[in-house]
Amino acid sequence: MLSVANLHLRTLLTLSWRNLWRNHRRTGIMLGAIAIGVWAMIFMTALMRGMVDDMLNQGIHNLPGHIQVQDPTYLDDPNVVNSIAAPGAELRKQLDQLGAVAWATRIKVPAVIASERETRGINLIGIEPAVEASISGLPALLASGRFLESDQDSGIIVGARLAERLETRLGKRVVIMSQDPDNNIRERGFRIVGIYRARLPALEEFNVYAARETLQKLLRIEGRISQLILVGDDYRDIAPLYRRLDQLLPSTLQARTWYQVDSYLAAMFNMMDGFVLVWVIIIFLALSFGLVNTLVMAIFERVREIGLIQALGMRPGLIVCQILLESLLLLLIGLGIGNGLALITIKPLESGLDISAVAEGMAMMGASSVLYPKLTTADLLLANSIVIVLGILTSILPAWRAARLDPVRALNTT
Repeated sequence: MLSVANLHLRTLLTLSWRNLWRNHRRTGIMLGAIAIGVWAMIFMTALMRGMVDDMLNQGIHNLPGHIQVQDPTYLDDPNVVNSIAAPGAELRKQLDQLGAVAWATRIKVPAVIASERETRGINLIGIEPAVEASISGLPALLASGRFLESDQDSGIIVGARLAERLETRLGKRVVIMSQDPDNNIRERGFRIVGIYRARLPALEEFNVYAARETLQKLLRIEGRISQLILVGDDYRDIAPLYRRLDQLLPSTLQARTWYQVDSYLAAMFNMMDGFVLVWVIIIFLALSFGLVNTLVMAIFERVREIGLIQALGMRPGLIVCQILLESLLLLLIGLGIGNGLALITIKPLESGLDISAVAEGMAMMGASSVLYPKLTTADLLLANSIVIVLGILTSILPAWRAARLDPVRALNTT
């Protein structure tokens, strides 16, 4: 029985392959349509994946971190009163062994900055300069000046837009005012030692960076911080790190993942996979009409042939299998060409695609002016699987119609 089945399969494959190339023009047009459709699906998916990844990474850098530890009331009221004790020696040792890529303590409070001409409200952020590159990548964003050299550095780093609004520049002094835990106004003069340009220009107007210990002295909160920030290997898979951290923390502190801190980023992350699936289905549904039309026309041209093989004893089930095999071969060849085109066009762009012409629009969505297409194995498998499944499903009707032909009438067809 097995040898007979293998013989039938080989025969059907031979017939299907020869029938596929009987009309080279029709087959070539259909292959071109499938290949272009597959390329468009994969290429646009890679662009969308890259854009969303960039938006998520930008958002996570701006939070910052994959996990934040703070007072439970801090997110609702980011006041200096809602600070927490800085980690002691034992907790620092445990954090070092936790498996995070980097961790750091931060101070983040609302403040006012004043130059000789203007005054602005800002987020005053105290950082640990030694690890800030792993937390937010701030050192790489410096456009002029230098980065903070230590936790006691007396300088500040401001955004290019804020410097423009304040009508000040590198090397000038400004005054920063904020409140201490007793609601007393604390102020101090700082010299601008660095100016940064953020990937999202709007952030340049609000975030001002100073050394952590310098701000602790200014605000009279020595030994206290606003946040503990942790960065993992991959923002998509931080649950193991979160669970290990949660076991270390006392009940008075609350750890939140980036998707708990920012619900907008979480919704975008959850939406992406559904969007890719809908996009792939819509594109191939349009292609399915062409595939069905091609197979139906092929059957109309071969009515006498199908009638003859029915008269010679081929069962309707084998005719259905032959038509479906023709469709499968057509799909596989088209997929091979489409995947090849996608790889050839996407790989050179992975180093970055300049879209500065629409930079303002991208900034409004939280993305930078350089797009990095991202081609994932999962997206490739999804696109190919959907093409094959929908292609076979749309081929069932033409195959069923071929198997239902009456042999006598088919042989008398001119």
